[in-house]
Amino acid sequence: MDNSIFTVEEENLICVFDTGSRAALLNSLNAAIPDFDEPELREIAGNIITKLNNMTDADYSALTFHPAYHGGEDDREV
Repeated sequence: MDNSIFTVEEENLICVFDTGSRAALLNSLNAAIPDFDEPELREIAGNIITKLNNMTDADYSALTFHPAYHGGEDDREV
């Protein structure tokens, strides 16, 4: 399974959390949603949760996550 199931925005948000397992990521996202002030951020997290719930642990373990960079002058890896 490739990561194309997730949008760039979703993958960037995923990279903020524990990606060690599907369960860990789901727990982290569910715990964080109440603290998100922006409705768009809550929507992105909800979309990720839906996608995670629709895949198996085996599918998840085949994924790798890396934050996407736009490649502009001000974009630097940290």
